[in-house]
Amino acid sequence: MAQSPDQTIHSGQLGAPALDQLFREARTFSYWLDKPVDDGLLRDLYDLMKWGPTSVNGSPARILFLRTPQSKQRLLPALAPMNVEKVRAAPVTAVVAYDLDFFEQLPKLWPHAAGIRDHFAGSPELADTTARRNSSLQGAYLIVAARALGLDCGPLSGFDNAKVDAEFFPSNHIRSNFLCNIGYGDRAKLHPRNPRLAFEEACTLL
Repeated sequence: MAQSPDQTIHSGQLGAPALDQLFREARTFSYWLDKPVDDGLLRDLYDLMKWGPTSVNGSPARILFLRTPQSKQRLLPALAPMNVEKVRAAPVTAVVAYDLDFFEQLPKLWPHAAGIRDHFAGSPELADTTARRNSSLQGAYLIVAARALGLDCGPLSGFDNAKVDAEFFPSNHIRSNFLCNIGYGDRAKLHPRNPRLAFEEACTLL
């Protein structure tokens, strides 16, 4: 029997179980099982996500993993009310942030381009735009890497960035982007999955 187009396996493509785990069956979680996330697993998570591409290999994301009730308590005043219990119950809440001084690492990360550090150091607006955009990319890599390691995620944007930055990043060159709860989600409390746009609604072939 011939395979339908969405069942065709191309050379190098992951099989259906892996694609299900990363995308098709993965969900955004608000409720969590009472199961801790080992610190070693968080290290493994970073060691996967760091390989995702960023502009000039700048890697501006800085991840703050909040793992204890005490660290979570510091975050709660910055949250929208609807997100307080989501964060309190999650085993880990990652603050995905970005370093405006990421260019200081470019002589190491992009060594073949002399003067690349000064290119960004001399343009704060370019540095800000580059750091913000690429930390968002790295936050997406974090979610996919977490799923690959058997973890679940619940990204959040309902919080006061200025309060988070004042509490956790007083140096003023690191800024929060978004939050992501990490752990083992309670599938029994999931609502039916919302639809997505079809290819024809979101894409154009030229």
